[in-house]
Amino acid sequence: MNIEKKDLLLYAVTDRNCMKAKDFETAVEHAILGGVTCVQLREKNISEDELIEEAGRLLKICHKYNVPLIINDDYKAALKCGADGVHVGIEDSPVSEIRRIAGDNFVIGATAKTVEQAKIAEESGADYLGVGAVFPSPTKKNAIRITPEKLSEICGCVNIPAVAIGGITVGNVDSIKGCGHCGIAVVSAVFGADDIKKAAEELRKAVYGTI
Repeated sequence: MNIEKKDLLLYAVTDRNCMKAKDFETAVEHAILGGVTCVQLREKNISEDELIEEAGRLLKICHKYNVPLIINDDYKAALKCGADGVHVGIEDSPVSEIRRIAGDNFVIGATAKTVEQAKIAEESGADYLGVGAVFPSPTKKNAIRITPEKLSEICGCVNIPAVAIGGITVGNVDSIKGCGHCGIAVVSAVFGADDIKKAAEELRKAVYGTI
């Protein structure tokens, strides 16, 4: 599939450490029902086989609602389980290598913290960028902060869409409006909530005025 801007409006990244819900798959489904348009499965502490099994379960839920499922870091697992794509950080496998192996229909997202990184990612075949951290992040306490001005500069230097990520909440999202990103990516703001569906609805409404 080719990812579109509408798929990146509200991008939710999973994190079991902050999730209060007992059932992982139900939590993801509630997020989608609340307005999440893309799901990234991020599991750092499980084996590849376990990751593939979990992705298979989530894939059924995501595709039931026509929502892409992206795997964090492990493009080989993403290909094996039939996920829609992968998101890689700056120190992960090069975008160009993944594109060569996976082909044109595999979605590749790439983290960019500088204009140079953004341009390299685009030239290497990335479909979208994740840019941040735009605010202090409870899930990545050592993440490098990016100002709204830098966010605008990075988004404006490429032709592929970008999502802002890092500590975004209903309370602070207004301060990055107009920076050129097509959507926001969140972790704890959705999956750390007591009511995941309601949290997604409130975020969607805060950014776009509707769910």
